Amino acid sequence: MSSPTFDVLIIGGGAHGASLAFHLAGRGIKTAVLEKRHIAAGATGRSSGLVRMHYDLEQEAALAWESFQWFRDWKERVGPDPCGFTRTGFLQLVRREHEATLRANTAMLQRLGVATFLITADDVQRLVPGLATDDFDIAAYEPESGYADPVLTAAALMNAARARGASFFSNCQVTEITVRSGRVTGLVASCGVFSAPIVVNAAGAWAGAVCRLAGLDLPIGTWSHDVMYVVRPPALRLPHPTVIDFPNLMYFRPEGHLTLVGLEDGNPLNEDPEGDTSHARPGFVDRAIERLCRRLPAMEGGALHSGHGGYDGITPDQHPVIGPIGPEGFWLDCGFSGTGFKISPAVGLCLAEWIVDGAPKTVDITVFHPQRLLEGRRLVGQHPYGDIWL
Repeated sequence: MSSPTFDVLIIGGGAHGASLAFHLAGRGIKTAVLEKRHIAAGATGRSSGLVRMHYDLEQEAALAWESFQWFRDWKERVGPDPCGFTRTGFLQLVRREHEATLRANTAMLQRLGVATFLITADDVQRLVPGLATDDFDIAAYEPESGYADPVLTAAALMNAARARGASFFSNCQVTEITVRSGRVTGLVASCGVFSAPIVVNAAGAWAGAVCRLAGLDLPIGTWSHDVMYVVRPPALRLPHPTVIDFPNLMYFRPEGHLTLVGLEDGNPLNEDPEGDTSHARPGFVDRAIERLCRRLPAMEGGALHSGHGGYDGITPDQHPVIGPIGPEGFWLDCGFSGTGFKISPAVGLCLAEWIVDGAPKTVDITVFHPQRLLEGRRLVGQHPYGDIWL
């Protein structure tokens, strides 16, 4: 019996694998996605779902801006299945010593067309009564930003991809990438043997292992992160904006009567991504509550709802690797280092352009070419805030 033949095989059924399948299928490319478990079973399913544009690297900001327009106009662009986009407004808080950087990045975003502007600490108090503003004087505000549901997003993209002709194989673990004379010829998986001249690694926290199947030893590791949900007290019953709080190395956003909180330090690297994610690590909740109450003192009256962990792939410069490398026909769409969900619609669009047309057009994503990993080069934002990632 002959193996099924496709134009492109995508390993990984998260937001990025689903987005690429959607955009490729829209171009008439015969595409299949192979997922070892189910849709959004990895990093996507544990993403905090922030949808905002504030980055210090212009290409990532451009991807976030393009992606925001997909989230905003989801029904018209993707179809009837929802992505759960919720507009909350977004605040970027930084330490006073980073004010000049904040101004520069806000100006860059405005040049891209993003609806963002600087506001004073007093303005922040009016937006979020009770939020402590003693450690900053200005903040960047994006009134149209918010969050989306990562699982709904990935499922909607995959359903739309299948409606366009793509195939999806769940519970299908890839065990071998077949190469002949330096060219990819397909792969072997637990659900069968597949033929294709192009294989894309969109395997998230498992991306490093998938690279090794293609004979590549790249520095794509894992990082783990925890989040908690807090029931807001009556004094904070109204939803607040989504906030990235660099002074406290924290982010938080509303979800109904709950507030989701994540921290940006103490996240272990290079653990087995098969580890337990059903609970937050010991000590995380205490640290997160202390910081949340520092920023929103009224949260002292809140109550812990739940907590969990998650894994994603990470690169040495904490920026994604996107593009061809290794045997001809092997492509990377991974290494998003915890920031990938919000840019997934645009990355899929641009990578489809690169694969089909020979070059990305909507946003120049060639800056993320994986060759830099082999050369030891690191991407750095035009106006970085320091060794902080989110």
